[in-house]
Amino acid sequence: MQGTKTHKTVVMVLFNDVLLLDVTGPMDVFSITNRMLPPEKHYRLLTVSEHPGWVRGSSGLKVQADLPLHGCPSDIDLLLVPGGPGAYGTRHPQLNEWLPDAARRARRFGAICTGIFLLADAGLIDGYRCTTHWNYVERLKRGYPAARVETEQIYVIDRNLITSGGITAGIDMALAVVAEDHGKDIALEVAKVLLVAMKRQGGQTPYGPLLAAVPRDGSAIARVQAYVVDHIDQAYSISRMAEIAAMSPRNFARAFQREVNMTPMQYVQNARIDHARKLLEACDVPLKVLASRCGFGSARHMRKVFNERIGLSPNQYRQQFGGG
Repeated sequence: MQGTKTHKTVVMVLFNDVLLLDVTGPMDVFSITNRMLPPEKHYRLLTVSEHPGWVRGSSGLKVQADLPLHGCPSDIDLLLVPGGPGAYGTRHPQLNEWLPDAARRARRFGAICTGIFLLADAGLIDGYRCTTHWNYVERLKRGYPAARVETEQIYVIDRNLITSGGITAGIDMALAVVAEDHGKDIALEVAKVLLVAMKRQGGQTPYGPLLAAVPRDGSAIARVQAYVVDHIDQAYSISRMAEIAAMSPRNFARAFQREVNMTPMQYVQNARIDHARKLLEACDVPLKVLASRCGFGSARHMRKVFNERIGLSPNQYRQQFGGG
């Protein structure tokens, strides 16, 4: 979004229990970018707070905002709201009242990580494609059904709204802004200074489990879920799982989809992937052996499933997340 303006004002909102890495990561991207630009094209970096004085981060560290909310300039190029426990665990009536007008005045606005809950509370994400940290996407979907929540991208840009996944994804998002404003070459140089990749492989999917904790409440569907996870190396079909549930295949498939929000065979595949990831993280077992232990049948099939679902091959996953 190149414009005729020179200075671009970036405003970061502060509040108690903010995750300071959400603040400092993107702001340092813009600060380092300034070193590579002529002075007249520098980003102007400002912080604003709903309360005067010091703001306490979730780590206990304290920072002081440049301006109160009512002192924020009108020529905002990018308004950002960071995340942290204070974004989703505390009500902010002043921010709720201030954010809609500030977002309307800004050329772009967005959130890092769980900061999206503050935008959502202010009614600013309805109808937009957006994302947040993988651990909070379901909460966001349930709480704000008018938003179009995407679960796999590191960051999402939809018109004038920019949102990102967890914590360091704010750096990825800021690099994307720099690339849009000043070209990919400068963004790449900034990424090199920060020792980060311009584009990470696999999105958010490799970082979180595909399945929630397995229920152990004794119900028919829960009994099947637990059996699959506890005997992941075995072969499964709808008929076999229906037998474990003591239901007809047709009724079982319907009940499973309704209660688990995925088909039985999708559940089996996700359970195999989650188990394989734990093994890839913990040991250097050959892929052929690992594929057998997880019920994939062959290393070739496991590679195909990983590439389709995770966006990484098993070897890439092991290199990125393995402890060895």
